[in-house]
Amino acid sequence: MTRILLVEDERQLVRALRINLRTRGYEVDTAPDGRTALDLAAQRRPDVVVLDLGLPDMDGVEVIQALRGRLNVPIIVLSARHASEEKVRALDTGADDYVTKPFGMDELLARLRAAVRRAAPAEQAAAVVETEAFTIDLGAKRVTRAGREIRLTPTEWNILEVLVRSPGALVGQRRLLHEVWGPAYDKETNYLRVYLAHLRRKLEPDPARPRHLITEPGMGYRFEH
Repeated sequence: MTRILLVEDERQLVRALRINLRTRGYEVDTAPDGRTALDLAAQRRPDVVVLDLGLPDMDGVEVIQALRGRLNVPIIVLSARHASEEKVRALDTGADDYVTKPFGMDELLARLRAAVRRAAPAEQAAAVVETEAFTIDLGAKRVTRAGREIRLTPTEWNILEVLVRSPGALVGQRRLLHEVWGPAYDKETNYLRVYLAHLRRKLEPDPARPRHLITEPGMGYRFEH
């Protein structure tokens, strides 16, 4: 059963979400503030974190940073902050998705299903792909560089996997957005910019001059061995 850590200080919203999520078979732990959330994350090891940015003791972005040092699970932000720079900041810090308030329950459930699906382990072994700089084990969902494992978020991994499974081919922006986030995101190209920058910093010897994760301006991205 999928365990969700819900980090939200609005009691009525917590009550509604907890009822809806449990009805649909999720286990739900709740935290009203950032420090409680970090303690619960360490104790309960959730499969997904749903996080409000406006917490009483810490900014939600600080919580994302702390969680990313401990867990490699999807983080879905819930926030009343609609500005694009707030979204980019949260995604830049390590969030995998961003849902603005007010939101529909069906939308949130769809985002949860997509996050769980993307984070699920591969059902069967796949090829190992090697470049001069790093090695990708598609079956184990593992990337190593100079013998050291590189920690990727679930969304970073999914973008990399889509590109690696089409080596040398141009993967269009819309296709990449559809496969990683779903059809509702076909115009959110800023997501791709943020995550490709993350991947290059982690994997490319010279992120400013990428050799493996190539941008085709206005069209999409390409993986080169």
